[in-house]
Amino acid sequence: MDTRFQPPAFRRRTLLGAGLAAAAAPLGLHAQGLSARPVTLVVPFPPGGSVDLIARIYSDPLAKVLGTSVVVENRSGAGGSIGSAYVSRAKPDGYTLVVSSQSSHLANPLTQANAGYDPIRDFASISQLARNPNVLVVHPSLPAKNFAEFIALLKARPGELNHCSSGIGSMGRLYAELLKSQFNVSATHVPYQGGGQMLTALLSNEVQFAFDNFPPFLPNIQAGKLRALALAAPARSPFLPDVPTFVELGFPVLNQLSWVGLAAPAKTPPAIIDTLYKAVREVAQQPAMIKRLDENGALVPENQTPAEFTAMMSQRLALYGDLVRRAGIRAQ
Repeated sequence: MDTRFQPPAFRRRTLLGAGLAAAAAPLGLHAQGLSARPVTLVVPFPPGGSVDLIARIYSDPLAKVLGTSVVVENRSGAGGSIGSAYVSRAKPDGYTLVVSSQSSHLANPLTQANAGYDPIRDFASISQLARNPNVLVVHPSLPAKNFAEFIALLKARPGELNHCSSGIGSMGRLYAELLKSQFNVSATHVPYQGGGQMLTALLSNEVQFAFDNFPPFLPNIQAGKLRALALAAPARSPFLPDVPTFVELGFPVLNQLSWVGLAAPAKTPPAIIDTLYKAVREVAQQPAMIKRLDENGALVPENQTPAEFTAMMSQRLALYGDLVRRAGIRAQ
């Protein structure tokens, strides 16, 4: 059976749902007895990044479904904590939402001394907006042609190899720590200020491997400047059909995709959360949205209910929280 990820398959599965959604009565916050004033999507990162991009892709389609304008507002700082804390204190009326991510709602609360919010207690989850595959890459000079050889190399040379991330408490760091813990191997973490510096270090062999978001690495993988060993994705990528997923390799715990989601302040009425959830799901199933996500290296979000989304976050907070404590990771 061919396990490669094929975007058209996602399109085929969702066309029927999109057609049914289009035939349904228009959703709208004013249907819950609220005025049709603008909904603000607070992006806790600067413009131009992946989270900002997803927010802007969704803003216009969401506005049409909700029957009111949707604006994107960037409130960056502290790796996503400033904007997230701002939304946690906003009025719980459905008009101020945060575009969440694993950085703001997983890594920061675990690694920062005081992020200013609790990702579970202070927010009401709405829905995932997109998922991003993660990839394990090595410098091509490393004598490891596949994942098994790479793990054997780490065991043979404990602490000798360097791995990098975009920051001390970044998700790239946590993914690598999870990998090391699964095989009881050691390697030295080298943090950089952002993805650009991290990529430069990898290409120059200053560091030997990284485990992070797939899209930024792809051009250099295709050019032979980096070697991909395994992919955290629902299936193989058509861009790298020879690279297996961690599930295929027998390590499903490592097969964790990054996500971008949407959350409201805690105590937002359930009826409003349900309206927003249905609106996101309707937009996510539209063929145009599936195409936009695909073009930007993202995948269709999982159809998790708000409760399921919260449960997934709680599970990951427990998993990575244990790693953070054992490794003594503390962001500056």
